[in-house]
Amino acid sequence: MAAGSSIIANISSNLSNTYSYLASLYPKDGVTAKTITEARKDNTNYLTLNQPFATYLQNNFATIDKDGDGKISAEEMQNLTNTISNAGVSKAELSQLAATGAIPQEMVSKIMENFDEMDTNHDGRVTSAEISAYGYACNKQEKIDEENYKKATGTSIFYGSDESTDVSSYSILSYRYKNYNS
Repeated sequence: MAAGSSIIANISSNLSNTYSYLASLYPKDGVTAKTITEARKDNTNYLTLNQPFATYLQNNFATIDKDGDGKISAEEMQNLTNTISNAGVSKAELSQLAATGAIPQEMVSKIMENFDEMDTNHDGRVTSAEISAYGYACNKQEKIDEENYKKATGTSIFYGSDESTDVSSYSILSYRYKNYNS
């Protein structure tokens, strides 16, 4: 889940970069619903415009354009990226970004399956810190479970079991021999 914790930074960064690119394409008009649509349809932008994040901006235009002037200003974009960076993302935001293809579906699935457990402050958003903490807790629990299994089966944690080919019965020293014997 370590990669999952960087998802928040990636979202914020990609939204900011996509906005900056759109703003550079349309310095007079600014980033409007119309200019986002034009940029997405223009084949010359194929390699430079991040389509999934442009789609997210387009689909959420009214929400992002807080002052209702028909443009996403640099300040409005900064507020959005700051909110995502500091407060994390909601289930709805994560789902929308996943639907556009902006985030790997496997990662989104893992976060969505465990969203309520990750959201330790119950604010309806998960942050990088919450995702990291959840990943750490899962890894810790896995090690505890491994040790409990070894205790329950009488397998020495240090020496392991010579009888088994099951990975869970390997000893602490097994790492030296697993690759060598393969």
